[in-house]
Amino acid sequence: MTTNPGEDGARLRYRLLTGTDDRAFCEKVSAALAEGYELHGSPALTFDGERVVTAQAVVLPGPNTPRFVPVNA
Repeated sequence: MTTNPGEDGARLRYRLLTGTDDRAFCEKVSAALAEGYELHGSPALTFDGERVVTAQAVVLPGPNTPRFVPVNA
């Protein structure tokens, strides 16, 4: 899967992936993670009367993006 480029051809720093709650959506998210994107927040779910629709935000970390570093207990 190729990342959606911005107008200048560069990869977008933020993307909101949407789709039905199925394997294809999971593959879309997995592909974005493989391209270097990171999950941003929790997924959102809604029901449109026929199916569950899912949304997941992903971000492409930049050089100044703070990183989560777990603290060892």
